[in-house]
Amino acid sequence: MTTAERTERTESDEPRDVVLRYFEALAAGDQETIWNSWADDGTCWYGGDLPISGTWQGRDQVINGFLATAFAHLDPDREIGLKITNVFGEGEQVLVEWDSWATGRTGRPYHEHNIGVFTVRAGKITGMREYADTQHWERALVAPDPVR
Repeated sequence: MTTAERTERTESDEPRDVVLRYFEALAAGDQETIWNSWADDGTCWYGGDLPISGTWQGRDQVINGFLATAFAHLDPDREIGLKITNVFGEGEQVLVEWDSWATGRTGRPYHEHNIGVFTVRAGKITGMREYADTQHWERALVAPDPVR
């Protein structure tokens, strides 16, 4: 595949393609593509009572707030990964299921099954709602070691 073909394929504004490109960028640590995937006024919601929970308003808060806070709880010297397991799209809505894994700064393993509902308009992510096991997130990445 030529560079032009790769660029044409990856630059599609179709909602499914935008979201898949975003996930590829997350996995690769491609900050420019992550930034460019979000609309200026995009929002991100994560449930529970965690440091990443709540609604994050605007691209800057989504990336430098939500994502940065999540990644700050991971050990950067250990493997951090994600794998998409399902993608469903209808119109501007895209539902993605994925597995993510890492080691927390706590030293404990993290392996999560996630679902995210994305809204994409004009080639940019305008909204995301993520659903996951928040108790596992807290046990693996936040809570102090249980007393034995």
